[in-house]
Amino acid sequence: MLTKRIKFYQLFSEYFQIALGIILASIGLKAFLLPNGFLDGGVTGIAILLNSQFDINVSLLLVVFSIPFLILGYHTVSKRIVIKSILSILGLALFIHFENFRTITEDKLLISIFGGLFVGAGIGIAIRNGSVLDGSEILGIFINDRFGVSIGKVILVFNVILFSVTAFVISTEIAMYSILTYIITAKVTDLIIEGFEDFIGVTIVSKDYEKIKTAIITELGAGITVYKGRIGFGSTGEIEDFDIIHTIINRIDIKKMYRVISNIDDNAFIVEFDVNNVKGGVLRHYLNRKKNKKLITHPLKNS
Repeated sequence: MLTKRIKFYQLFSEYFQIALGIILASIGLKAFLLPNGFLDGGVTGIAILLNSQFDINVSLLLVVFSIPFLILGYHTVSKRIVIKSILSILGLALFIHFENFRTITEDKLLISIFGGLFVGAGIGIAIRNGSVLDGSEILGIFINDRFGVSIGKVILVFNVILFSVTAFVISTEIAMYSILTYIITAKVTDLIIEGFEDFIGVTIVSKDYEKIKTAIITELGAGITVYKGRIGFGSTGEIEDFDIIHTIINRIDIKKMYRVISNIDDNAFIVEFDVNNVKGGVLRHYLNRKKNKKLITHPLKNS
């Protein structure tokens, strides 16, 4: 019974957030982009471009041009994602058709910025919950799956063609503002998907690993994971067992971590890499530094 309640809550939460994403995207389109003839990227951009030239209903165009991409998605991604995407695109089309937001500003720069912000937030929220509001992402997944071309490159080429046509058909100025809108949309989408916190993964190799483990826990309050390793396969030929330290910290603390490690071993080998998402462990609720003496007795606590 409890499991069913949890599943229901998760399902409700996903669709509620998708609905929120639809509302945000439609605000960006109807209150900013559409009244001023500005485009976004992808299928939405194609629909706006054709609407400006032939006065065909944007909602209808959005649904029609999404169909081929949804068919591709049926053979590329999971059926659950396709079903969610169908509902999301229909919801966005209906919302755009029936809502009647007044134009908030006529300043072209503000239109590009805030139109991109709202549309990007809507797309990002939808993607985080297993749906898409624009079929170009599915096209990117399909081509990546078949030909190995990165999704980002596929979407970029798709939009370069779209904005080039816009510059030729409408005006270069509209195309330039639309590119600005697309860039903002893409950045906000990434921010929503990856989260507002910026985490860094760090792997540390040092002969003073015991001191470094203690320092990370006591001075940074971060959790660590320890791997057993062997050193000495270089020019010296000496082999020695040691601990490889792995931890994840907020980017804000990275300089402090380097100082802490340098004070112990200035020659420590450090590998730093970006982390897109973190779940569980002790990272989000940093270790209690007041109780760190007890925590040191369990140095293998996962980050």
